Amino acid sequence: MTKISLITGASRGLGRNMALSIARRGGDVVITYLGNAEAAKAVVAEIEAMGRKAAAIQLDTGDVAAFAPFAENLAKLLREQWGRDSFDHLVNNAGHGDYALIGETSEAQFDRLVDVHFKGVYFLTQTLRPMIADGGRIVNLSSGLTRVAYPGYAAYAAVKGAIEVVTRYLAKELGGRGIAVNTVAPGAIETDFGGGAVRDNEDLNRQFAAMTALGRVGLPDDIGPMVASLLSEDNRWVTAQRIEVSGGQGI
Repeated sequence: MTKISLITGASRGLGRNMALSIARRGGDVVITYLGNAEAAKAVVAEIEAMGRKAAAIQLDTGDVAAFAPFAENLAKLLREQWGRDSFDHLVNNAGHGDYALIGETSEAQFDRLVDVHFKGVYFLTQTLRPMIADGGRIVNLSSGLTRVAYPGYAAYAAVKGAIEVVTRYLAKELGGRGIAVNTVAPGAIETDFGGGAVRDNEDLNRQFAAMTALGRVGLPDDIGPMVASLLSEDNRWVTAQRIEVSGGQGI
């Protein structure tokens, strides 16, 4: 039976690359998007052009009140398009960057980071847990910044650190159902994340490249295929792990 993966925040960047990588391996994909419906439709079209099934649903992953109606919409979609009441893989990818030194971080910035990157992931996973098929997979996105400190990312890294802890607890609690749960922690990547800082700021790009064993910052193609591989049966015995994909950043 074809596996179905749900990827949050997959209309662009790393999420888009993950969705396309999964489709190339023969999987079907449901993506969520925050506001850019046209970009989401384009990703769906790319996946369908590969002969796979795909769909997009709007979701603000920082709005816990939206999760119950989202689950209802997802259940309806799964029944109508796949004839199923479950899906196989949940990838909690949606997120945003917010740069501020500790002394300059506003409460609003802090709260939004918590809502999207920690509280949202926690309660979306709680909501969708009954719909994840036994033997399925969950991948939570963290960051290389939980291991290597870079001024200005304290709040962002802190909520990602919380996700790494939750991942281990989920692996323990869901292990009886054969569900593997892992964290993937990318290093600095050239995307539009954080306003495209790593991609567009040449000085910042060089700084991160100099910190990396392989001598460059990452690209989306360095992350998407790795996540697709982690979701496959080849990695069925990997769970409760933090897997950094950073080219050796900060070693």
